Amino acid sequence: MGIARHVHQFASRTIFVQNNDVEKACRVLNRILSNEDIFGQFRRTRYYEKPTYVRRRVNFETCKSIYNEDMSRKIKFLLRKNRVDPFPGAS
Repeated sequence: MGIARHVHQFASRTIFVQNNDVEKACRVLNRILSNEDIFGQFRRTRYYEKPTYVRRRVNFETCKSIYNEDMSRKIKFLLRKNRVDPFPGAS
């Protein structure tokens, strides 16, 4: 199971160059690496980070993800369709 997961991760990061367009392939690779936070991880580990700063950063990222998840849930709730009254309270 572990090997298959690593093979899948490698295959998902494989970029094919089409029509000798290396610039486009580099842009796609940079987008994939930035989405997976590889660049941020590299920047963080370039220098030593004190354990207290690590804890602060991890706690902030956790709170931010919880907030973003909650806000996206609220926005989906407000924008949902097929409601009896799409704008409750507005007459």
